[in-house]
Amino acid sequence: MKLSSRLDTIKNKVTDHYDHIWDCCCDHGQLGVALLSSQPKSVVHFVDVVDELMVDLESQLQKHASAIQSQWQVHCMDVANLPLVKGKKNLIIIAGVGGDLLIELVRSIQTRNSDIELEFILCPVLHNYMVRCELIEMGFGLLSETLVKENKRFYEVLHISNQAAKPIAPVGSDMWNLSDSDHQEYLNKTISHYQRMEANPKCTSRVSEQYQELIGK
Repeated sequence: MKLSSRLDTIKNKVTDHYDHIWDCCCDHGQLGVALLSSQPKSVVHFVDVVDELMVDLESQLQKHASAIQSQWQVHCMDVANLPLVKGKKNLIIIAGVGGDLLIELVRSIQTRNSDIELEFILCPVLHNYMVRCELIEMGFGLLSETLVKENKRFYEVLHISNQAAKPIAPVGSDMWNLSDSDHQEYLNKTISHYQRMEANPKCTSRVSEQYQELIGK
């Protein structure tokens, strides 16, 4: 199964060994299925709150179980209540959801698991600046970040940990290659977006200026 550029970027960030990989809001499970092959020593957990999707996914996995050497589990549940395995290395992947929901889920997981190492790969749909600011406030640091263009839309993929020493930049740092025309396009669109918002007299933030500073670097 060929992955989209966005999901393939996420998969390629999973280079270390993890005892448990949690593919959250997994939809039809394409990413998790790919990880079964690339991370055969991990237990891959497929997590989504939509019962019908999970029943169908579990049926498909069972159908091909003899060809799947890796361990897997399917969970129909709220990601906020993720049953992380204490004493083991967990990686939590959340992609394809809006920034507000993504932060709500990360905050809930952090609250329930404040005593263990937390490592996430996140790919929000929109509100990337807000997501980054919230992650900074929660004390997370950056492991890596990548900008991806897929079907004329842009996505920021963040690999973070509560143990990472490198700060997360509100406007991004390592992901930028401003000699790349796609990156230039995304930066210009982002600046224009915030300039339109800041045209409202009630808006006191000047986020656009922070993105504009990237051009001068």
